Amino acid sequence: MIISASRRTDIPAYYSDWLIERIKESFVCVKNPFNPNQISKISLKPDEVDCIVFWSKNPEPMCNKLPFLNKYTYYFQFTLNPYDNDIEKNLPPKNELITTFKRLSDMLEPQKVIWRYDPVLFNARYTMQYHIEKFNEIACQLNGYTEKVIFSFIDFYKKIMENIRSNGITEIANEEKLILAEYFSKAARENNLSIATCAEDIDLLQYNIEHAKCIDDKLIAKLTGRDFSASKDKNQRLECGCVVSRDIGEYNTCSNGCIYCYANYMPQP
Repeated sequence: MIISASRRTDIPAYYSDWLIERIKESFVCVKNPFNPNQISKISLKPDEVDCIVFWSKNPEPMCNKLPFLNKYTYYFQFTLNPYDNDIEKNLPPKNELITTFKRLSDMLEPQKVIWRYDPVLFNARYTMQYHIEKFNEIACQLNGYTEKVIFSFIDFYKKIMENIRSNGITEIANEEKLILAEYFSKAARENNLSIATCAEDIDLLQYNIEHAKCIDDKLIAKLTGRDFSASKDKNQRLECGCVVSRDIGEYNTCSNGCIYCYANYMPQP
């Protein structure tokens, strides 16, 4: 069983103490997001968990708790974007996040800390040229601290349309996606990174960009040193390559305040 912690909220940033308590108790109770009255008890016993996949924009609070995870295989999906607090309202400054990324990589190893540049969005401030420059800048700073970067383009979910309109965010044309992909691929290659897209249907193989499995059975097999395979998660979008996992987060509990977030039902703080 793979534990996803979590697509629904930033557990490492805000709920690391809770998580460690649940690990000590060896189980967690999770509400069905479509039926809150239905609660599942999920085992966290090390011999029943193949891997924990952490998703976070600021895993710094987890760094001093990693010894509690010694019996588990795990890796981090670390989202590090070029936006300021107009887009990602409650995150620390980027230089602090880059320091956290490097610290986490040093504590683990580069293959266990995957860089997410996600999502790419355009408005009057965050232009194509801005992304080209910032992607390269961050890639240079993370050279040697990760082996892979995953990126995606913003999805216009109905629940975020008010945020989209109020921030002047525009659709990204396929031609623009191709231009960005070429520059991203070049920067990744120059900084010793493999590169892939998350849940995108656009074909970018001409730039050596594959479709990612963010929850990746091949990586888990590599980290565990044993044969491991799992089927595609049918509960995710068609374009998503992730394998089956159990998510232990809860929607509408993240305080990062990202205006593009699909996981918060209420207006962003």
